[in-house]
Amino acid sequence: MSGPRRHPGEHDDYHVEPIPGLPETPPDGERILWQGGPDWRLVAAHVFHVRGVAFYLLALILWRAGVQWDAAGPGAAAATAVALLPVAGLALGLLVVLARICARTTRYTITNRRVVLRIGMALPVAMNVPFAKVAGASLRRLAHGGGDIPLQLQEGQRIPYSWLWPHARPWHLRQPQPMLRAVPQAEQVAALLAEALAEAVPVARNPVKLAAQPAQRPVSNFVDSPILSS
Repeated sequence: MSGPRRHPGEHDDYHVEPIPGLPETPPDGERILWQGGPDWRLVAAHVFHVRGVAFYLLALILWRAGVQWDAAGPGAAAATAVALLPVAGLALGLLVVLARICARTTRYTITNRRVVLRIGMALPVAMNVPFAKVAGASLRRLAHGGGDIPLQLQEGQRIPYSWLWPHARPWHLRQPQPMLRAVPQAEQVAALLAEALAEAVPVARNPVKLAAQPAQRPVSNFVDSPILSS
C-alpha cells in the first residue's frame, strides 16, 4: 500500500517504516486487513470541538459588542466586533490546522492478529494491541459515515491515557480504551474488526451482534454504543 502523498521538499518522518503505519514487517502468517486514518473534519468537530468554540467566540464577540453599544453607541460596537473577528478566526484556524496534522500523522492498521495505532503529532509512536489483550470493541457513529471504534482491554491491561490521547475513549481515565478515532466508513471497519476478533479469539466472548450485521453472523462483544461521549 502506498503512503500519504508528499509535496516536493516535504520531510517524511516515517520513511523508515517498512510498511506505512507499521514499525516492522509483519511476521509470517499475519495479514493486513485494513489501513486508514481519521477524517480531519471529524477530528476538528469531535476532538477539537471547532463548532462549539466557534459558537462560544461568536457569543463573546456579540456580548462585547453589546457592552460597547450601551457605552458608546453602534459605531463602537461595530469597531469592537471587527477588531475581535480576526482573533476568533485565528483561534479557529489553529484548531483546524491541529486537526489536519492529527489526521495526517495518524495511521491505523488492523491485521488478523492485532490493531496497530501509529500516532503522535510531535513524537510518533506505534501502539500494538494484540487481539488476545482485547476484551471487546464498540462503535459510535458520527456524521458522513464516520465513527469512533474504542477497544476494551482485558483486565490488568492498561495503556496510559496521556500516551493515547486523542486516540482514546473520552473520560475513561482509570481504564483507558485505545480508539480508532473519526475513521471514514466506520461501520465497514467495525464489521471487519469484529470478524477478525471472532476468528482470532473465538472462545470466552459474549455473542453480541452489531446492529448493521446480519443476525446469523457471529460478532463477539461488538455493539453499537450511542452513549459514547466526546
